Amino acid sequence: MITEDLVREKLKKVNYPGFSRDILSFGLVKKIDLHGNDITVFISLATRDPAVPRGIHEGVESALNSLDGVGKVTIEFDIKDPPDPVTGGNPAAGQSSIPGVKKIIVVASGKGGVGKSTVSTNLAIALSKTGARVGLCDCDLYGPSVALMLGATDQQPMATDQNEIVPIEAHGIKAISMGFLLSEDSPVIVRGPLATRYTQQFLRQCLWGELDYLVLDLPPGTGDIQLTIVQTVAVDGTVIVTTPQEVALIDARKAASMFRKVNVPISGIVENMAWFECDHGEKYPIFGEGGGATEAARLGVPLLGQIPIDIATRERADRGEPIATLDPAENPISAAFADLAGKMISILNP
Repeated sequence: MITEDLVREKLKKVNYPGFSRDILSFGLVKKIDLHGNDITVFISLATRDPAVPRGIHEGVESALNSLDGVGKVTIEFDIKDPPDPVTGGNPAAGQSSIPGVKKIIVVASGKGGVGKSTVSTNLAIALSKTGARVGLCDCDLYGPSVALMLGATDQQPMATDQNEIVPIEAHGIKAISMGFLLSEDSPVIVRGPLATRYTQQFLRQCLWGELDYLVLDLPPGTGDIQLTIVQTVAVDGTVIVTTPQEVALIDARKAASMFRKVNVPISGIVENMAWFECDHGEKYPIFGEGGGATEAARLGVPLLGQIPIDIATRERADRGEPIATLDPAENPISAAFADLAGKMISILNP
């Protein structure tokens, strides 16, 4: 006999396209009707991408048809456009839904430990050195590192009478991070819905003011926070960070696939830890060679930069003095980030 519990167990195996979380835990399944062995599933979605309901339909149909003795499977969709939290309507194509912010850049990776926050922080500073007004939002609630990298762990954001968050200012950029709100040994223990809420507060209850670029440092993977951002914010460009080794490239592909499935533009790949260069100039590709270029070619996007392993970059990040603050004419790593910033400006302002 087919029961609602059996149906729900099958639906737990159907993931939202491009994400590692299932449609049931996302709260997309609103109702299940059973008439004998016939099943009707009612699903509510907020998306403009026709591939999303199509992928979910195929997944649900396949999962439920595997039930013994199942009859007719019907899937009913209620599809709405993602809401604009500011106007209540829909954000225009290519425009940010965050007041005052002209362009939003997402920096993402499929796995942790590839230097995504290092790239985010130094990219933001390199952009600001061009004269642009830049903000940096650390969306990695569970492993925030932007506060340390900016040398501002002793600062705490203030709030206005309207409960708006005043971001911290450091090295010429505005920034918000959970690292500003918690002590170093305090873990963030929140489940999906609360993580989503915190992310929305960082994005929309922060007094960013007029910004040319807002850089979002995403957590690794393809989970709640990523879905929240791509469904409610008009992202203008995405930088995928990886190392050259295959184990990192596999996860970079998953991240790229996720963004493409939800129609978020991928600006290109940054290969971090590309090599280690000795004092005498010889380069050692510790994590492999050519992986970033190969992956960029496979995805049909530019290789935006190759950032070497560098002791000074690590040391300066640990003491809150990002390498991009140095003169690019005198430091090759700073020059690499300045080049990355220039490429992003060209891509986002054709």
